[in-house]
Amino acid sequence: MGAKRGAGELRHNAPFVRFWTASTVSDFGTYITTVALAVLVLVTLGGSAQDQGWVSAARWAPYLLFGLVAGIWVDHFSRTTVLVAADLGRGVLLALLCIGGVAGWLNVPLVVVVIFAFGMLSMLGDAADRSLLTQLVPRPLLVKANARLQQSDTVAQTVGGAVAGGLVAALTAPFALLLDAASFLFSGAIMASLPRRRPLRNTGVGPTLSARIGESLRWAYGHRFIGPMAWSTHVWFIGSAMLGTVLPVLVLHDAGLGAVALGLVLSCAGVGAVIGTGISLRAGQRWGTGPVMVVARGFEALSVVLLAIVAGAVPGWHEAGVPPGPVVGCIGAAQLVWGIALGTGSPLEMGFQQAVTPDAMIARMSSVIRSANRGMIVIGAPVGGLIATVAGVAVALWVAAGFICLGLVLLAASPFRTARIEDEMLDDEAAAG
Repeated sequence: MGAKRGAGELRHNAPFVRFWTASTVSDFGTYITTVALAVLVLVTLGGSAQDQGWVSAARWAPYLLFGLVAGIWVDHFSRTTVLVAADLGRGVLLALLCIGGVAGWLNVPLVVVVIFAFGMLSMLGDAADRSLLTQLVPRPLLVKANARLQQSDTVAQTVGGAVAGGLVAALTAPFALLLDAASFLFSGAIMASLPRRRPLRNTGVGPTLSARIGESLRWAYGHRFIGPMAWSTHVWFIGSAMLGTVLPVLVLHDAGLGAVALGLVLSCAGVGAVIGTGISLRAGQRWGTGPVMVVARGFEALSVVLLAIVAGAVPGWHEAGVPPGPVVGCIGAAQLVWGIALGTGSPLEMGFQQAVTPDAMIARMSSVIRSANRGMIVIGAPVGGLIATVAGVAVALWVAAGFICLGLVLLAASPFRTARIEDEMLDDEAAAG
């Protein structure tokens, strides 16, 4: 009854429904861009695995450079205004990539510059996104709300990945990017209809920027549960970034498959994530946030190990004349495991962070942790590309699996392994204070 009542409250929460719709539309476009950008760099522009790594690093470098102050800056403005500006700006930048690709003056360095600017806007939008959700949804429903958002994202990954492969093959990568530009413009228009609330007043320990950054760091890394979870996730992101960089190389270069196959592989991860988000809430309620996240991290490590084994076998399969179907099936199976694990753990992680953090601290806490996470991508993506270029994709995937296993050990050895969100959740009065 409680779960049904919670779902009903979300369905009748008009601002959340609009927020959810905007996020879903943007998610569909994002997965189109994931395929289109990889094909643009690796095929259209003839780039290498190292080039793919630099483009991935540029996407997340702003989080490393400016993430600590992003949440503080966002607190000076209406979070809705920030989200609208971020969506509209990203739409314009993707349209610029489309124009450059069609006109023939686009190259990898220019893609890096545009994607860096795209990442700047994403960083600000992410800081506002996390904290706006707590203003739209009561705290007891945050895990459900995050699960709904994650489910939409995974459906978008499932459908968007498969559609993206066909679109890239039919329209070429630049025109596929234009579809994501349109999705951001549509999302921005919906976000503009959300209520605008006054910026949060400074509730920090002091008026200076350094004092507020210090307060944010102490909360993010001093909290007995959020701290270990953050460190574990930082390490995990290095391995995940390496995976994200070399997977398109495995599919497009080593296996000799095309954009359609890459889209299908990403869709397998989306199918798994749909399954994962479907069981996330009940699993967390039954066994606790900490235990479920530890198990999920273990299956993520397993999926990358499976991919590394497949990558090592691909040259032999080529010599033996193995058809593309079984290759796509093996890579897709590993991605299915990855998606189930990620879909199970992500709503619990986000919901826990939001539920135990005061409102005035959420944007800053999110920015601190996200900036460090994305900073790990800036490290992991080019390193993954370098290892793949020098030693091969299989070696890069084994190294990625090692980092994900290390993140698992850090989480399993910490107090977070026994955490339950019901025991730690702030009530609304405490959260506002």
